[in-house]
Amino acid sequence: MSAHTGLQTRDLACERGGKTLFAGLNLSVTPGQSLHLQGDNGSGKTSLLRLLCGLSPPAAGAVWWRGEPVAQVREAYLRDMLYLGHALALKEGLSALENLQVAAALMDQAWSADAATAALRQMGLRGREHLPLQVLSQGQKRRVALARLCLSPAPLWLLDEPFVALDSAACDVLQGLMQSHVERGGMVVFTSHQAVQWASGDHRSWRLGMP
Repeated sequence: MSAHTGLQTRDLACERGGKTLFAGLNLSVTPGQSLHLQGDNGSGKTSLLRLLCGLSPPAAGAVWWRGEPVAQVREAYLRDMLYLGHALALKEGLSALENLQVAAALMDQAWSADAATAALRQMGLRGREHLPLQVLSQGQKRRVALARLCLSPAPLWLLDEPFVALDSAACDVLQGLMQSHVERGGMVVFTSHQAVQWASGDHRSWRLGMP
């Protein structure tokens, strides 16, 4: 058994439509690190995140968590991981606050109304906590989804283009959340076409290239 304390990929391969996007991929993220996945459109960034969070099976290789294959520790891994993808997983008929409460229930966590309200306000949604999602802008909806980062105890964050549709103020808040998470010993793997400037910490990047 490996003594690795974080996330690893071992000879990971991904195929889509009969085409190999990448193969033999070996990545490693340990507590207190972030990894910025970069690459041209179609290089496999989203596909890689889907492999990491278990939404898609790899063509070869495996994902390991804390020294064991994820397939063997899936329950623990799902508790320790928070994935936010392109689909925001929000219900249009519910309010921002209600959406966070539903998210908490789905993750078998207890977030108080006060804590959820504070998270929404931290993301710049003061006064919109009780509005239905259908009246919010796309950027505001994304802020609702990202408010989960303020509440979840998961040490590993997997974020697919989290800065999309955010204004500069919201981008600053999100980057601050990511920075703080890493400084506390958390791990972040994210895709972004946007350059990210870190104040401190162990932040690395990996470019996926077209075969």
